[in-house]
Formats: sequence, structure tokens, C-alpha cells
Amino acid sequence: MRHLRALLLTNLKASLALRGAFWARAVFMVLNNGIMLAIWLLFFLRYDSVRGWRAADTVSIYAVCATAFGLAVVLGHGVNDLARRIHEGGLDALLTQPKDVLLQCVGSRSEASGWGDLFTGVVLLAVGGHLTPAGIPICVVAALSGAAIFLASMVLFHSVAFWLGDTTAVSRQAVHFLLLFSLYPSTIFGGWLKLLLFTALPAGFIGYLPVDLLHRFSWGTLLAVAGAAVGYVALAALVFRLGLRRYQSGSRFA
Repeated sequence: MRHLRALLLTNLKASLALRGAFWARAVFMVLNNGIMLAIWLLFFLRYDSVRGWRAADTVSIYAVCATAFGLAVVLGHGVNDLARRIHEGGLDALLTQPKDVLLQCVGSRSEASGWGDLFTGVVLLAVGGHLTPAGIPICVVAALSGAAIFLASMVLFHSVAFWLGDTTAVSRQAVHFLLLFSLYPSTIFGGWLKLLLFTALPAGFIGYLPVDLLHRFSWGTLLAVAGAAVGYVALAALVFRLGLRRYQSGSRFA
């Protein structure tokens, strides 16, 4: 934990080194999130609901997803380059160190735009009336679980490179799809697609169930969200370790 704390503080200082670029990326992300949410709110001005999904639900799902994704990229944006590092032998320098390889890969970078997502998420949670004494612990669980599932999913998508070579573009596209589907109303999906969104592309555990938890708290939903986070993190760690056995050195100095 001391190593992880030092790693995160170092990355935070690095991202703050260029203050102008840091604030520009954060502010533009806030604007980007605002525009995307505004499009949905304009839609709900014309249509009252979509299969029971209303404007308040959209605000909540944007709040939860923005907070979770912001935490994920602020704390672990190093996973964004994991497939490339696997393919090019970039793990060599980490294999000789006593600390966990996956932990160092994930925590090796921090993304400044994530702070814009975090700001957006917290503001929307406040607007939605969720930051109450009783609601704050639920918001924390939803955000931490979502961030853990985001990071675990990114590790899984990028770990495919151990078997298929450089999958950087495909892996990043899969992450984009995960984020995109997490922001859509859950009621518009059904059948095999809904099953997919609770398994291979776990958008349901990032957006849909946490929103349900915020609006209608139940211990079953809470356990499902927290259990999914633990399960996906364990699966990601297992797949990465299995892939690491197949890893071939790039024979490069780093």
C-alpha cells in the first residue's frame, strides 16, 4: 500500500507538471460531458420517457459513470498502453522489480482529463440529490465498484495481446464501447445483448445497477455491484498472470 500511494502521488505530480495542459484537458472534458448530457436532456424534453427511463435516470447514470471512469483514468491510466507494452517487450524492466507487475503497469500513468470526469460526476450527484448523509456511502460504493470494473475490463481487453499480438487499437475500441453502452438507458436492451452487457462487456454493473441502487436501495443490488467488482478484478489479475507466462522479452533496455 505504501508503494501504491507513492506511485499515485508521483503520477499526480507528473500530470500537474504542465499546469496549463492539465487544466485545459480537465475543462474540455467537463465541456464534453456537458454537451453529451445536454443532448439527452433535449431528447427528454420531447419524449417524457423511454420504456420507463426518464431524465433523472440519465443524470444519475452520467454521474455514476463519469465518477467511476474519472477515478479509473486518474489512478490507472497506464493500462491504456498495456497491449503495446506487451507486444513491444515493455514489461522487461518491471519483471526485475520486486513489486507486482500488473500494479505497476496500471498505476504508471495518470490522465488529467479524468479530473474533469470526476468534477462532472460529483456535480451531477449533487444535482440529483444523492449527496445526502445516507446517500454518500452508496455513491462511494458505486463509484469505487465502477472504477474497479472499468480498470479490470481494460486489463482484460489489453491482455489479449499476450495471445494475439498488438491489439492496442482493438482493445481501446472495446473500452470505448464499454463506456458508451454504460451511458445508454438499460431499458432499450434485451435478450442476448443485455446478457452481453452483464458479462463480456459489463456496462450493467457500471451504470445500470448503481443507478438502481441510488434510486431504490437494496442489499441484493449492493452485493451484486460489490461482488461484480471483486469478481472482475480477480478475473483480470488471473488472465494477466496466465498471459505473463507467455510473455516474450523485447530484448530492449528500458
